[in-house]
Amino acid sequence: MTTGVRRRMGVEERKQQLIGVALELFSHRSPDEVSIDEIAAAAGISRPLVYHYFPGKQSLYEAALRRAADELAARFVEPRQGPLGARLLRVMGRFFDFVDDHGPGFAALMRGGPAVGSSTTNAMIDEVRQAAYEQILAHLEVENPSARLELVVRSWVSLAESTALIWLDGRRVPRAELELQLVHDFAALAAVSAAYDEEMADILIRMLADEPVDGPFGDLVGRLMNLAPPVPAQRLP
Repeated sequence: MTTGVRRRMGVEERKQQLIGVALELFSHRSPDEVSIDEIAAAAGISRPLVYHYFPGKQSLYEAALRRAADELAARFVEPRQGPLGARLLRVMGRFFDFVDDHGPGFAALMRGGPAVGSSTTNAMIDEVRQAAYEQILAHLEVENPSARLELVVRSWVSLAESTALIWLDGRRVPRAELELQLVHDFAALAAVSAAYDEEMADILIRMLADEPVDGPFGDLVGRLMNLAPPVPAQRLP
């Protein structure tokens, strides 16, 4: 039999609840548009009690961003088994799951939100990018990347980020197409760099060695071949 008495939360439990509530609200609207009063109401507590746990909206915002950044970085973790193209496609699926579920919050995280220029927010954003970079290097089984490989991987991480931000503005391209396109983009960046660098050529060969014809990388090759003009038939002398 319940008594109807609300259980009192501990300090850390209450903080985590407020962070969760704030993240949920930020998932639907920009943090700039969410007030402390709304967060308090959604959490079922008073405004002064919110300030008891967090000195101000900025500290709550940064705590929410911390959780979001950790979750987003975790989306790039993938078992290093099977063809690379399929692995990257699964990573992009989880990445866009996060983007889809936390649209305004994702934009705020990657653009700095109410804390544009703050060292804390910038550090969190850099951590997400670095985590993604390190995960891709692990999939490529490279510990000490060359300058060209670092350029390829960091450029691709930046491309995935900017693509997601543009996609959120109207979602005009089917999400599944973008996920596949970004995997194709990674292969294309690696291929262009391989044309200039022997080490990158070796990495590209290893990337493609175990790729099935019907995998993401094989799909890209097929699409490119379809664009090639037909070879004219040779006339007999």
